[in-house]
Amino acid sequence: MKVKVFPCVAFLTLLLICSASGQAPRLTWHGVRSLPIEGKGWEDTKDFYDRLPARAEKMVRPSVWNLSRDSAGLCARFVTDAESISAKWTLRKESLSMPHMPASGMSGLDLYVKEQGKWRWLGAGRPKQFPTNEAVLVRNVPKAQREYLLYLPLYNGVTAVDIGVPAEAKFHAAPSRDDKKPIVFYGTSILQGGCASRPGLAYPAIIGRKLDWPVINLGFSGNAKSEPELAELLAELDPSAYVLDPLPNMDAVAVRERIEPFVHTLRSAHPKTPIILVESLSYTDGFLVETRKNRYTSSNAALREAFKNLKKSGVKNLHYIPGKDLIGQDGEGTVDGTHPNDLGFMRMADEIGPVLRRLVR
Repeated sequence: MKVKVFPCVAFLTLLLICSASGQAPRLTWHGVRSLPIEGKGWEDTKDFYDRLPARAEKMVRPSVWNLSRDSAGLCARFVTDAESISAKWTLRKESLSMPHMPASGMSGLDLYVKEQGKWRWLGAGRPKQFPTNEAVLVRNVPKAQREYLLYLPLYNGVTAVDIGVPAEAKFHAAPSRDDKKPIVFYGTSILQGGCASRPGLAYPAIIGRKLDWPVINLGFSGNAKSEPELAELLAELDPSAYVLDPLPNMDAVAVRERIEPFVHTLRSAHPKTPIILVESLSYTDGFLVETRKNRYTSSNAALREAFKNLKKSGVKNLHYIPGKDLIGQDGEGTVDGTHPNDLGFMRMADEIGPVLRRLVR
């Protein structure tokens, strides 16, 4: 009897250990570097998950360079028939969260699956420690081959990311989307994803899924100043469209000085590529206080003036999105009056997405 009982007890103990740890047994790990990585505009980066090329370290301000090492907008696409999917990732920065942004968005992973031609959220990896985390993203999935999309952290960088599936599961890279030139977004902390609860809820990512189109997120928190060197870097890319959304980081003087030269640099390199100018969203904190309104009304007025000047100078395929309705008029679209919450990001995608759909299709 003892010979029969002890193996059973050992097996049950193993199951309890696996259950308690949240990990499926006998996982095979696949490095994300071997998969199609979308969101990278350059291959010659200092580290694999950086967003700007290595030479940019000597071109841009230190704050821009440091932010470019955050993995905002980077995502991996793969196909598997696995019934569970796990992930391991190693973070670059010790700070996992901010007072107004949870660790799940700042330093976590976000998993989507394509079902019936549409992307649907499936699971998330929530970080609990620095530097390395491991989590089960989803389990008990009906066995069938599906395409998945894994977003990397918005406000943290990564040095390694691995996807784990049961050893018997099939796993391979998703089909290439090289026939679709990415949409390049340039902007502020808002564009980078502050303060989404998950990486997939930054508005460029939402638009990318709705259009089923690759996107590049070049958001630099507090540092979207539209400097000439950034224009030169963006001009190196070959996108299907440019979306310029830097106004929350620029006053009216800076807008008048820099926006027109920035657009001319892009247009010289890409005579026909659509360029979209986006006004600053309307800040909702202190909306009855005139000084708060002036934060965005004056810079928006300067952007409208720049848009008219650019059109008069002969710039073609230039488009404009007002900021009034970007996050709605009810004051519910932000976490702090400035940075959108998930609702605010959905509303921004609903305003900007249809314009892009017409242009890139």
